[in-house]
Amino acid sequence: MIKHIVMWRLKDRAHGNDRQTNCALIKAMLEALRGRITGMTAVEAGIDISRTDSSYDVVLYSEFADRESLDAYQGNPEHLAVKSFIVEASAERRIVDYEV
Repeated sequence: MIKHIVMWRLKDRAHGNDRQTNCALIKAMLEALRGRITGMTAVEAGIDISRTDSSYDVVLYSEFADRESLDAYQGNPEHLAVKSFIVEASAERRIVDYEV
């Protein structure tokens, strides 16, 4: 199994929305992928409540059956649509993929 964790710090404004609106939209979009991506066995998105200088705004926790499933996810059209929205809204991104 592969665990795929991504964190984003968002811009103050993007897509005509403020940061908190985009946080909620991104969370909803990511969680809408549940059951739609072959090989994705879990997906959870969260919005930061600490709001410190070192925290990020949104986190994605997801699990994939194997590396091939994660690789396929990267090119999945539904993922790419969400990714396009996030890229425009984000200022920074951090990622960790690891095998268990």
